[in-house]
Amino acid sequence: MNRFVFGLVVLGLAQAQDVRQIVAESQKRSQSKSEQYEGTIEVFGSSNKVSLKHWEFERIGSFGVSKSILRFTAPAEVKGVALLIVNHPDRSSDQWMWTPALERDRHIALQDRSTRFFGTDFSFEDLEERDVNQFDYKLLGEELVDGQQCWKIESKPKEAKSSQYTSAVLFIRKDIYVGIQIESYAKDKLVRRIRYSDIQKLDDIWTARTIEVYDANRKSRTVLKLEKLKYNVPMKDENFTLEALRRG
Repeated sequence: MNRFVFGLVVLGLAQAQDVRQIVAESQKRSQSKSEQYEGTIEVFGSSNKVSLKHWEFERIGSFGVSKSILRFTAPAEVKGVALLIVNHPDRSSDQWMWTPALERDRHIALQDRSTRFFGTDFSFEDLEERDVNQFDYKLLGEELVDGQQCWKIESKPKEAKSSQYTSAVLFIRKDIYVGIQIESYAKDKLVRRIRYSDIQKLDDIWTARTIEVYDANRKSRTVLKLEKLKYNVPMKDENFTLEALRRG
C-alpha cells in the first residue's frame, strides 16, 4: 500500500471515529438513571381524521441496558394495553405487549417489529433505544434543520442488529448535541421521518417535548407531546418485569 492510499485509509478511519464520537456524546448528554412522563398522542390519518390517545411511560437504566414500560390510559378501548421493552447493548430489544381484554401477553417477534404500534405511526422498533454501539456511522456533511446547524450523519445497523431499516440519517444539533431529526430508509426509500422539537433543558438534559413521526407509506403522522416529564425519579427494577406488565 503506497503512502497516499495509506493516508486516505487512516483519514477515513479517523473521520469514522470522529463521527461515532459525535453520536456517543449526544447519547451521553441525554443519560439519566430513570425517566417518566405522561404522553398525549394525536394520530392524523391521510384523510385528516384525528384520533387522540394517552399513555404513561417509565424507564429505568442507562442506554443499552435500560427497561421501559408504556401503558395506555385512554381512550377506553385501549386503556391498560401496555408494552415492556428490555434493551440490550449487543442486539435488538426484547418486547412484550399486554392486552387486558385477552388477559395475556405476547412476545413481539423480530419480524413483527416493523408493524405499527397500536394505531400510531411508531413501529415497535421505533420505540426501542438506539444505542451508539449497534450502528456504523458516516458523516454526510452539515445542514440547517429548523434554523439550527446540524451534523448530517448516516447510520447503518451492524449485523447483530435486526432492523427493518437498511440505513438512517441523523441530524444532530452542533451547539447542544441533540438529535432533532431521524430519516429512516429501506434501501433508498424513505419509510419514516421522526422530528424532535420544543427542546427544553430539564435537570441539565436538553429534551424534546414534542415528537412527530411521519409514515411515508401511509402519508399519516403521529404527534407525541411529553407532559409532567421527570428524570432520575426513584424506581424499582421489579416494576419492569412481565409480572409488573400484567398487574397494570
